[in-house]
Amino acid sequence: MIIWLVSYPKSGNTWVRSFLSAYYFTENGNFEFELLDKIQQYPQKIFFEKKIKKPGEVSLYWNSSQEKLARRKKITFLKTHNSLNSINGNEFTSIKHTLGVIYIIRDPRNVITSLKNHYELNYEESLKFMTNERKYLQNSGEKDYADFHFLNSWSNHYKSWISTNLFKRFFIKYEDLEKNPHETFRKLILFVNSLQKNNEKINEKKINNCINSTSFEKLKEKERKSGFLEAAYSGTTNKKINFFNLGFDNKWKKAIPKKFHKKINTIFEKDIKFLGY
Repeated sequence: MIIWLVSYPKSGNTWVRSFLSAYYFTENGNFEFELLDKIQQYPQKIFFEKKIKKPGEVSLYWNSSQEKLARRKKITFLKTHNSLNSINGNEFTSIKHTLGVIYIIRDPRNVITSLKNHYELNYEESLKFMTNERKYLQNSGEKDYADFHFLNSWSNHYKSWISTNLFKRFFIKYEDLEKNPHETFRKLILFVNSLQKNNEKINEKKINNCINSTSFEKLKEKERKSGFLEAAYSGTTNKKINFFNLGFDNKWKKAIPKKFHKKINTIFEKDIKFLGY
């Protein structure tokens, strides 16, 4: 069965993934980048027997590939940016394969600034990225289209996961991780343990080690020293763009030009109120 780690891009998925991999796949809670292999991204070609020849075709194999994982009779953590939408009648996942869902959400105005850096966009382009209801991410290396994530718009993305009652869910605000990481991660561990029917006592020392070794400063320093495999390449310099860029210093009021403030707040007004931002 699968425990999904889900978010819209640039919302804190890698941070939570780092923490979980350190807690569940080490003895002491000390994180290294190699641990991210324990929570792989889905979909990608390693999960499919056939070569995916065009964008969106991977939806034909969502069910069979997840069925194969379910037959292993073990719990698998998977990261995804996919919205919980069907493509041509193919559902992304089902209760047959999904044990639970962890969804990370972030203030959309701070997502804009992160998207701008990661994909080398301007603010208008970032806003169009987030409001495009047909938006998808596609890595077509070696002409294999397995790495396809249908995002939908930012608003529809979180609503697709928040509106379903099919799965047990745990929602995390990126901002809560910033303000109170120990309490937030402790609740996350309790949720995951409950899914696994794990009655072990929470290891508070290990949680502290996980938090310390996955702090933004530590991750940024690790990237500076050894690089980060998942960082994107610049289209202009062909050099990798820093994946760990601003972190908690990413404050939209300061970063986004004031002339865009009203437009952004108007577009996301209902979401901001609903989510308490």
